[in-house]
Amino acid sequence: MMTALSPVQADRLRERQTRFSQPAFFVQLALLGVLLVIPLTFSSFRVIDLVAKILIFAVFVASYDLLLGYSGLLSLGHSLFFGIGAYSLALVTYHWGPVRYYHLLLATGVALALSISMALVIAFFSLRVKAIFFAMMTLALAEFADILAVQWYDLTRAEDGVSFKLPGIFDVDWIGHLGGLEITGRLLTYYFILIVAVLLFVGLVYFVRSPVGRVLKAIRDNEPRATALGYHTFRYQVLAIVFGSSIASLTGILFAMWLRYVNPGSVLSMPIMLNVLLMVIIGGLGTMYGSIVGAAFIKIAETWLPDLQKVTRGLMPQVEIAHRLAERWILYFGVLFILVVFFFPKGFVGTAREILQRRQARRNKRS
Repeated sequence: MMTALSPVQADRLRERQTRFSQPAFFVQLALLGVLLVIPLTFSSFRVIDLVAKILIFAVFVASYDLLLGYSGLLSLGHSLFFGIGAYSLALVTYHWGPVRYYHLLLATGVALALSISMALVIAFFSLRVKAIFFAMMTLALAEFADILAVQWYDLTRAEDGVSFKLPGIFDVDWIGHLGGLEITGRLLTYYFILIVAVLLFVGLVYFVRSPVGRVLKAIRDNEPRATALGYHTFRYQVLAIVFGSSIASLTGILFAMWLRYVNPGSVLSMPIMLNVLLMVIIGGLGTMYGSIVGAAFIKIAETWLPDLQKVTRGLMPQVEIAHRLAERWILYFGVLFILVVFFFPKGFVGTAREILQRRQARRNKRS
């Protein structure tokens, strides 16, 4: 005799059965296809560099959204784990002789060990105390790591930074041609980053859709109620912090692989944390896919808005006031952000989801 499914179980079963026929699934496939063919379509390194950074930061922002959007934990030092990953790869390859493939695995192990240890320390010393202590502790540790990277010159080369090479095929200037496409180490690095970024993002999506993710959302919405239902909220929050921090450290490794250069300003500075926070807000808190939109919005704006000055000089070479206005591209970036927040209060994805839900509710009401 089969047990009748509850409404929640029936809804989840229906979702699993139809997930490969939903429009969102085909949008994801189309996006993946675009990312695969971009190096074949655009020969400009600037475009490929932009897309690679969007890939990396989309996963980095998604790991932060796991803490803020799904767990309700405000961290002001998530860039600490990003920097741990980047410096793990840079220092291992720089200080340990001729670079080999196993250095990548060694750097990954070091980054995960440091990130998990630091995440556990932060969780056990701050989650027991309410209010804003968690945010303050993460901010203090991130600032401490930034200062340490600047002061410890023998290890980190301070502001001079660490330049390093990648092993084997990732560092080859030219390999050959394939269908008119020039195969280089940089191109192979792009596809490696694409594969790893997709796997990490899928892992985050499955995590938030798992029973653990649903408990985290319950804790975020009403922690006393979740405690009353019998959940050990501290354990779930620790798990979220450890998992999100580990993903952030892995994205730091990818970022270092792409730049092949690391310094405190590029991976540990407060502007990086502020950018991640902006990306989460623009994409939408608690949406996961909003991290892609937010990362793309910020990175595209940072890349192309500074070109306003060149465009203005080309179109209006004699109009000095236009040149002065074009130099204030950071101001336009701020105005653009204000407009996005005003018209999309829950971010692009969050607002779009809310509109679709309202339309679906109206259809159900009419039917």
